[in-house]
Amino acid sequence: MGDDDLNWNDLRFFLRAAQAGTLAGAARAMEVDHSTIGRRLSALERSLGAPLVIRAPEGLHLTSLGENLVPLVEQVERTVLAVCEQARLQKPRVRLATPTGFTKLFTVNLAQLQAACPGLSLELLSSSRPVNLKKGEADLAIRSGPIVDEDLIARRLCETGWSLYASPAYLSRRPPPADLNDLGGHDVIGYDPSLAGVPAAKWIESRAPGANVVLRSREMNDMLAAALGGAGLAMLPCLLGDEEAGLVRLTPEVLATREVSLVYQREVRLAAPVQAVIRFVVQVMQENADRILGLRKAV
Repeated sequence: MGDDDLNWNDLRFFLRAAQAGTLAGAARAMEVDHSTIGRRLSALERSLGAPLVIRAPEGLHLTSLGENLVPLVEQVERTVLAVCEQARLQKPRVRLATPTGFTKLFTVNLAQLQAACPGLSLELLSSSRPVNLKKGEADLAIRSGPIVDEDLIARRLCETGWSLYASPAYLSRRPPPADLNDLGGHDVIGYDPSLAGVPAAKWIESRAPGANVVLRSREMNDMLAAALGGAGLAMLPCLLGDEEAGLVRLTPEVLATREVSLVYQREVRLAAPVQAVIRFVVQVMQENADRILGLRKAV
């Protein structure tokens, strides 16, 4: 085997498979199909000329060679990440991951950041999927709910609030519920089961046993679009729902809340551009705390 035969991507797939113990677990971690994991493992084994795992019904078992390779590949991964980090630090760029709906807060206030740190480029990553800060997917992340990873610094920002919304088109077909604690008979837009622990999901699920769930999603933009289209009642973040002229907020009450924090690794805060973005995020979130919580009257 020549040095050119080894593919770092194959090593990366092997490491995730070894860590997960199953092809399916590795596939979930890397967001690919499990057949891709199997194909990459086979390619690496052909390059090395020896098996690395034994495939069994209950999962993967490492061969002696596989066990010896795991710490070496972990070291390679750390080296690759360090190389990428060194290259990234040469450019004044900071990646901020935010939940859906928060990006507008920062884009409209971007002049503040440019004035404080000229030349800095802010890269916004908006999605419901949490980024992996330890793998370098972002420098900073705004996250809702408790932060359980003790290796990360979590700085509390504010609370986000949810309320119940519907479009005029939906309300023309069905009047608003007389009792918000009973959504029976209504069409509702629900949350994906993976978000069952989110306060908003708990609220609507507990009040809609007799309702018709027309959609379930983990993406706020999908739920927002469905509500705007008149599909049904939606429990949305007030920051999203209150800004939409095509939605009616059915109560001035904030029906569910969740703490929002800015999260980052200890080492990353040492970089001056990151410190500038941390200050920027804290300032913008504090200035808009009431909007984020939903402290405004119903439409």
